[in-house]
Amino acid sequence: MKMKSFDTNGEFTNNYKFLIGSILPRPIAVISTVNDNGTNNVAPFSFFTAVSAKPMIIAFSPMIKSSNGQMKDTPKNIFREKEFVVNFVSEEIIDQINTTSIELPYGEDEFKLSGLTPLDSELIKAKRILESKIQFECIYRDHLSYGDEPGCGQIITGEVIKVHISEDLLDSGRIVTEKFKPVGRGAGNDWILCDHLIQRERLMKTQIQN
Repeated sequence: MKMKSFDTNGEFTNNYKFLIGSILPRPIAVISTVNDNGTNNVAPFSFFTAVSAKPMIIAFSPMIKSSNGQMKDTPKNIFREKEFVVNFVSEEIIDQINTTSIELPYGEDEFKLSGLTPLDSELIKAKRILESKIQFECIYRDHLSYGDEPGCGQIITGEVIKVHISEDLLDSGRIVTEKFKPVGRGAGNDWILCDHLIQRERLMKTQIQN
C-alpha cells in the first residue's frame, strides 16, 4: 500500500485529527464532579482507559480548551475536591450524553441541561448519573501535565473505590456486552455502536502450525 506521512510539529489541530481518526472506537468516560459553588458538572471524555486492577485505577486525558486556552472545568473540580464519578454510555442515552458536551459557563448544571438524573454516590460527594448502567466512584490519585497551551493534554488517574452495575447486565458476575450496549466515539460527529460482536479464542503457540 502507498503511505502518506506527516510531521507532528505543526498545528495541534492536525495532530488531533489524526488521533481521533486513528484510535477507534474510543470508550467514553462521562465524568461528574462538584463545582466550587456546590452545583454539578458533567462532561464526556473519550481519551479514557483502564490502568490497573488492584488497586483499581482508571485514567482519562482532558486537553486545554482550544477556545480560550483555559483548563477545563472537570480537572479544576477534581484537583480541588479530589474525587469524581465515571459514568458509562449505552445506546439509550447517547443524545443526553451528547448534550453534556456543550460548553456552559462555569457553575451551570449539565444535569439540568441534558435531562439526566443526579443520583447520590455512596462514598463521595459527586453525583452519579441514574440513567448510566455502570458507574465508578473514584478518588483522585495523580496526574501528569504536558503543557498549558491549547491542545496540550494531561493524564488524570483515579482509584475506583465503588462500582455500581445494573443487575440486568450481569450474568454469573460478568457484564454481558449485548445487554450493556456500549457506545464509542469516532472522528468528527461519529459515534460507534457495539452491535456486532465476533469472538476469537486466545491461542497458545503450540496451536499455531507453521
